[in-house]
Amino acid sequence: MSLEAASTGRRISEFLIPSVFFPRGNYYSGYSVMYNYYNFTNQQFQTVYVLNTRISRERIIAGLSFKFIKIAPGRLYGLEEIDINGKKAVISNRERTLVDLFYFSKPVGGTDAAMNILIANVKAGKCDVKKLIEYTVKFPIIKTRKLIGLALEKSGVNEKMLTPLEKSVKKTALISFTGNRKGKINEKGASSFLLHKDKSSFRDRRTPF
Repeated sequence: MSLEAASTGRRISEFLIPSVFFPRGNYYSGYSVMYNYYNFTNQQFQTVYVLNTRISRERIIAGLSFKFIKIAPGRLYGLEEIDINGKKAVISNRERTLVDLFYFSKPVGGTDAAMNILIANVKAGKCDVKKLIEYTVKFPIIKTRKLIGLALEKSGVNEKMLTPLEKSVKKTALISFTGNRKGKINEKGASSFLLHKDKSSFRDRRTPF
Protein backbone atom coordinates (compact mmCIF):
# COMPACT_ATOMS: atom_id res chain seq x y z
CA MET A 1 0.00 0.00 0.00
CA SER A 2 1.28 3.47 -0.85
CA LEU A 3 0.41 6.86 0.58
CA GLU A 4 -1.22 7.63 -2.77
CA ALA A 5 -3.60 4.74 -2.19
CA ALA A 6 -4.23 5.95 1.33
CA SER A 7 -5.22 9.40 0.10
CA THR A 8 -7.84 8.29 -2.42
CA GLY A 9 -10.58 8.38 0.18
CA ARG A 10 -11.05 4.63 0.36
CA ARG A 11 -11.50 3.33 3.91
CA ILE A 12 -8.38 1.50 5.02
CA SER A 13 -7.28 0.11 8.37
CA GLU A 14 -5.43 2.57 10.57
CA PHE A 15 -3.08 -0.29 11.43
CA LEU A 16 -1.77 -0.56 7.87
CA ILE A 17 -0.71 3.04 7.32
CA PRO A 18 2.35 3.08 9.65
CA SER A 19 4.10 0.32 7.70
CA VAL A 20 4.46 2.76 4.79
CA PHE A 21 6.68 4.93 6.96
CA PHE A 22 8.47 2.04 8.67
CA PRO A 23 9.02 -0.79 6.18
CA ARG A 24 11.64 -2.30 8.51
CA GLY A 25 9.03 -2.79 11.22
CA ASN A 26 10.70 -0.46 13.73
CA TYR A 27 7.37 0.76 15.09
CA TYR A 28 4.14 -0.35 16.66
CA SER A 29 0.60 0.96 16.87
CA GLY A 30 -0.09 1.50 20.54
CA TYR A 31 -1.75 3.45 23.33
CA SER A 32 -5.41 4.38 22.92
CA VAL A 33 -6.10 2.56 19.65
CA MET A 34 -4.95 -0.65 21.35
CA TYR A 35 -7.02 0.03 24.47
CA ASN A 36 -10.02 -0.17 22.20
CA TYR A 37 -8.65 -3.14 20.22
CA TYR A 38 -8.39 -5.25 23.39
CA ASN A 39 -11.75 -4.02 24.71
CA PHE A 40 -10.26 -2.23 27.69
CA THR A 41 -12.73 0.54 26.84
CA ASN A 42 -15.57 1.05 24.38
CA GLN A 43 -14.60 4.63 23.73
CA GLN A 44 -13.58 5.45 20.17
CA PHE A 45 -10.45 7.59 19.99
CA GLN A 46 -9.58 10.22 17.41
CA THR A 47 -5.80 9.80 17.36
CA VAL A 48 -3.72 6.81 16.28
CA TYR A 49 -0.43 6.65 18.17
CA VAL A 50 2.54 5.14 16.38
CA LEU A 51 5.60 4.55 18.55
CA ASN A 52 8.79 4.26 16.55
CA THR A 53 12.57 4.76 16.60
CA ARG A 54 12.82 7.53 13.97
CA ILE A 55 10.37 10.41 14.00
CA SER A 56 8.07 12.55 16.14
CA ARG A 57 5.32 14.41 14.29
CA GLU A 58 1.58 14.70 13.79
CA ARG A 59 -0.09 14.13 10.47
CA ILE A 60 -3.53 13.64 8.93
CA ILE A 61 -3.56 10.65 6.57
CA ALA A 62 -6.65 9.37 4.77
CA GLY A 63 -8.76 11.47 7.11
CA LEU A 64 -7.18 9.92 10.21
CA SER A 65 -5.12 11.74 12.83
CA PHE A 66 -1.74 10.11 13.46
CA LYS A 67 0.75 10.98 16.17
CA PHE A 68 4.22 9.52 15.64
CA ILE A 69 6.25 9.31 18.85
CA LYS A 70 9.96 8.58 18.83
CA ILE A 71 11.10 6.13 21.51
CA ALA A 72 14.33 4.34 22.38
CA PRO A 73 14.92 1.05 20.51
CA GLY A 74 14.89 -0.75 23.87
CA ARG A 75 11.19 0.01 24.23
CA LEU A 76 10.27 -1.95 21.11
CA TYR A 77 9.26 -5.19 22.79
CA GLY A 78 6.08 -7.09 23.52
CA LEU A 79 4.92 -6.72 19.93
CA GLU A 80 3.15 -8.93 17.43
CA GLU A 81 2.22 -8.89 13.78
CA ILE A 82 -1.38 -9.10 12.65
CA ASP A 83 -2.61 -9.82 9.14
CA ILE A 84 -5.07 -7.43 7.53
CA ASN A 85 -6.12 -8.36 4.00
CA GLY A 86 -2.78 -9.98 3.37
CA LYS A 87 -0.78 -7.05 4.77
CA LYS A 88 1.24 -7.12 7.98
CA ALA A 89 0.87 -4.59 10.78
CA VAL A 90 2.83 -4.34 14.03
CA ILE A 91 0.90 -3.77 17.25
CA SER A 92 1.53 -4.12 20.98
CA ASN A 93 0.31 -7.41 22.38
CA ARG A 94 -2.15 -7.50 25.26
CA GLU A 95 0.47 -7.62 28.03
CA ARG A 96 2.55 -4.81 26.57
CA THR A 97 -0.61 -2.76 26.08
CA LEU A 98 -1.39 -3.18 29.77
CA VAL A 99 2.06 -1.77 30.59
CA ASP A 100 1.46 1.18 28.27
CA LEU A 101 -1.96 1.66 29.83
CA PHE A 102 -0.34 2.58 33.15
CA TYR A 103 2.15 4.91 31.47
CA PHE A 104 -0.60 6.69 29.51
CA SER A 105 -3.84 6.12 31.40
CA LYS A 106 -5.56 9.42 30.60
CA PRO A 107 -7.63 8.02 27.68
CA VAL A 108 -9.38 5.52 29.97
CA GLY A 109 -9.89 7.95 32.86
CA GLY A 110 -6.67 7.74 34.84
CA THR A 111 -4.76 5.39 37.11
CA ASP A 112 -7.76 4.03 39.03
CA ALA A 113 -9.43 2.98 35.79
CA ALA A 114 -6.19 1.40 34.57
CA MET A 115 -5.96 -0.60 37.78
CA ASN A 116 -9.52 -1.86 37.41
CA ILE A 117 -8.81 -2.91 33.82
CA LEU A 118 -5.66 -4.82 34.77
CA ILE A 119 -7.30 -6.51 37.74
CA ALA A 120 -10.25 -7.58 35.58
CA ASN A 121 -7.91 -9.00 32.92
CA VAL A 122 -5.88 -10.95 35.48
CA LYS A 123 -8.89 -12.37 37.29
CA ALA A 124 -10.54 -13.36 34.00
CA GLY A 125 -7.37 -15.11 32.86
CA LYS A 126 -7.12 -12.90 29.78
CA CYS A 127 -3.44 -12.06 30.16
CA ASP A 128 -0.21 -13.93 30.76
CA VAL A 129 0.83 -12.64 34.19
CA LYS A 130 4.39 -13.94 33.91
CA LYS A 131 4.82 -12.16 30.59
CA LEU A 132 3.24 -8.99 31.99
CA ILE A 133 5.71 -8.96 34.88
CA GLU A 134 8.61 -9.54 32.47
CA TYR A 135 7.53 -6.60 30.33
CA THR A 136 6.97 -4.38 33.36
CA VAL A 137 10.45 -5.04 34.74
CA LYS A 138 11.92 -3.90 31.41
CA PHE A 139 9.89 -0.68 31.33
CA PRO A 140 12.10 2.34 32.22
CA ILE A 141 9.58 4.43 34.16
CA ILE A 142 9.67 3.62 37.88
CA LYS A 143 6.18 4.89 38.66
CA THR A 144 4.69 2.65 36.00
CA ARG A 145 6.44 -0.41 37.43
CA LYS A 146 5.23 0.35 40.94
CA LEU A 147 1.63 0.99 39.93
CA ILE A 148 1.48 -2.29 38.02
CA GLY A 149 3.04 -4.08 40.99
CA LEU A 150 0.39 -2.65 43.28
CA ALA A 151 -2.37 -3.64 40.85
CA LEU A 152 -1.00 -7.17 40.60
CA GLU A 153 -0.91 -7.41 44.39
CA LYS A 154 -4.56 -6.37 44.47
CA SER A 155 -5.27 -9.01 41.81
CA GLY A 156 -4.04 -11.71 44.17
CA VAL A 157 -0.86 -12.60 42.26
CA ASN A 158 1.42 -14.53 44.60
CA GLU A 159 4.54 -12.94 46.07
CA LYS A 160 6.93 -15.37 44.42
CA MET A 161 5.79 -14.32 40.95
CA LEU A 162 6.14 -10.67 41.91
CA THR A 163 9.72 -11.02 43.16
CA PRO A 164 11.44 -9.82 39.94
CA LEU A 165 9.21 -6.75 39.86
CA GLU A 166 9.79 -6.04 43.55
CA LYS A 167 13.54 -6.24 43.00
CA SER A 168 13.30 -3.74 40.15
CA VAL A 169 11.89 -1.06 42.46
CA LYS A 170 13.28 -1.85 45.90
CA LYS A 171 16.22 0.58 45.73
CA THR A 172 14.06 3.60 44.97
CA ALA A 173 12.65 6.21 47.34
CA LEU A 174 9.19 5.18 48.52
CA ILE A 175 6.04 6.89 49.70
CA SER A 176 2.62 5.35 50.19
CA PHE A 177 0.45 4.95 47.09
CA THR A 178 -2.61 6.13 49.03
CA GLY A 179 -0.79 8.36 51.50
CA ASN A 180 -1.72 6.18 54.49
CA ARG A 181 0.61 3.20 53.92
CA LYS A 182 -2.24 0.73 53.55
CA GLY A 183 -2.11 -2.18 51.18
CA LYS A 184 -0.59 -5.63 51.19
CA ILE A 185 1.86 -5.87 54.07
CA ASN A 186 5.22 -7.62 53.81
CA GLU A 187 7.87 -8.30 56.44
CA LYS A 188 8.94 -4.64 56.41
CA GLY A 189 5.43 -3.49 57.24
CA ALA A 190 4.58 -1.82 53.93
CA SER A 191 3.62 -2.72 50.39
CA SER A 192 6.57 -3.45 48.11
CA PHE A 193 5.02 -1.33 45.38
CA LEU A 194 4.73 2.25 46.58
CA LEU A 195 5.11 5.37 44.54
CA HIS A 196 8.45 6.91 43.64
CA LYS A 197 8.44 10.60 44.42
CA ASP A 198 10.23 12.10 41.45
CA LYS A 199 9.45 13.86 38.19
CA SER A 200 8.59 10.59 36.44
CA SER A 201 5.58 10.27 38.75
CA PHE A 202 3.86 13.02 36.80
CA ARG A 203 4.63 11.98 33.21
CA ASP A 204 1.30 10.26 32.59
CA ARG A 205 -0.47 13.59 33.10
CA ARG A 206 1.04 14.90 29.90
CA THR A 207 1.01 13.77 26.32
CA PRO A 208 3.16 10.59 26.17
CA PHE A 209 6.62 10.62 24.68
